Amino acid sequence: MLYAGINASGDLFNHLWQTVLPSYISNTLLLGIMVVVLTLVFGISSAALIVHTNIVAKNLLRWLLILPLAMPAYLVAYLYTDLFDYAGPVQRTLRHGFNWQSPNDYYFFDIRTLLGAAIIIALVLFPYVYMLTRTAFEQQDQNLLRAGRLLGLTEQQSFIKIALPLARPAIAVAASLVLMETLADFATVQYFAVNTLTTAIYDTWLGYGELASANALASILMLFILFAVVTEQRARAQKNHQSNRPDTEREIIQLSKAQQLLASSFCWFLAFAGFILPFALLIIMAIDYSNTEQLFKLLPTGMNSIKIALYTATLSTLIALVLGLYQRLSTDSWRDMPQKISGFGYAIPGTVLAMAMLATFGPIDHGLNYLAELWQFKQPGLILSGSIFAIIFALIVRFAAIANGTISSGLDQIPKSLDYAPTSLGAGLGKTLKQIHLPLLKPSILVAWLLVFVEAMKELPAVLLLRPFNFETLSTQVYQLISDEMLEQGALGAILIVLLGLLPIIWLNKEPKKHRQSTGFHKKHSFQQNKETL
Repeated sequence: MLYAGINASGDLFNHLWQTVLPSYISNTLLLGIMVVVLTLVFGISSAALIVHTNIVAKNLLRWLLILPLAMPAYLVAYLYTDLFDYAGPVQRTLRHGFNWQSPNDYYFFDIRTLLGAAIIIALVLFPYVYMLTRTAFEQQDQNLLRAGRLLGLTEQQSFIKIALPLARPAIAVAASLVLMETLADFATVQYFAVNTLTTAIYDTWLGYGELASANALASILMLFILFAVVTEQRARAQKNHQSNRPDTEREIIQLSKAQQLLASSFCWFLAFAGFILPFALLIIMAIDYSNTEQLFKLLPTGMNSIKIALYTATLSTLIALVLGLYQRLSTDSWRDMPQKISGFGYAIPGTVLAMAMLATFGPIDHGLNYLAELWQFKQPGLILSGSIFAIIFALIVRFAAIANGTISSGLDQIPKSLDYAPTSLGAGLGKTLKQIHLPLLKPSILVAWLLVFVEAMKELPAVLLLRPFNFETLSTQVYQLISDEMLEQGALGAILIVLLGLLPIIWLNKEPKKHRQSTGFHKKHSFQQNKETL
């Protein structure tokens, strides 16, 4: 991709630079900054209220605040635009109630703006910050906070000067995840007509037919990603403030009734705006507009999505298992490198990854066809770049880090002594893996497979750019209907995408006692800890 971008024709790129590219870059930077700031406010505040206060319905809110992560941002964008736009029910009701005749009679927030896009994306992504910060707060050594209280700090001062700085590494990880997801977003910003580098890549390739210039734009976007990752890693380098045996038994701050009301309203607003209301609107649409014919039309695209997700999840989990066991059992000094390299793809946006796949597999396909013609064989066609192979390859690259992190967490729970004890009894490596490691890793394998399966089902930009002709998945079908202002016709598919997104959240947060004892998964190795590992 870099090579193709460097060798791109300068005419179109110079034209873009002199006209729209500076605004695309500024929009990308502003969107990333606004989303990160909003998610930090939403996530840190809600995590602090859940962990440190006696907020009402704490256990219910603790779970509900995670659910927005299952809702694709472009779905929320369409639903809120339909709800709050000038022709939507909210503004119609206001005009009818106050007898307003035109937009000049009142002011209403325009959701189809850069700020509107930032708010929508933040409502969906703040659970990253909430989960990691909540875990950090729960694992902090409370003796440090008590020491601060003995030195005269109030509860609020102890939180600001001790608890918050201790959670800084987790907050940095969450902020970097949010930034990468924001820079990778395509459907939301395109629907809101907010031009960013992701939309510029898409328009340059499909609008102008300039794949090389699109690669050049993708390279610029990758520089932003690289800068974000390096900055985050340097920000938390050698930050290890926790003691080896922390005392996690904390004193809960008792809120007054007014504070209880304010805190509960804030948390309920995040859960309601990020998940409950959009999901309820989807259900209403499905009841009002769906029929048996739409259900039958949904089956082929659903099967395509399942097929792509099955291949991706199975291959990603197998690769992660092989690399994890190699890293665990090998004595090679470079045994960590394969697993680390395979996880790089998680930081690459789907649009950029699609460009890289086309830049790689396109020339290979043309070379194979040239050789076939030269040797007078039948030309195979675009067997790599024009088939689902490119999609599966791209998704494996994209989500390998999720499988790696989950398998590594499972391997960390297996005592090192179990690697050597079977050998002393005469068992070979194959028998040890089959009878000891793999049975103990079954829960981790299942979780890794499930997480990758759901992410592959939801992926849009890479599939949209790499799909063969007449090949649709649930995500691309719903996106096309949203682009045509016809989400009502795809409400069932959208609900299915959301429900699949809920599966890993429900599975990894139920944590029944029997499940924890039998699998060796502790609380710190739940979904949020796997994300922190990434």
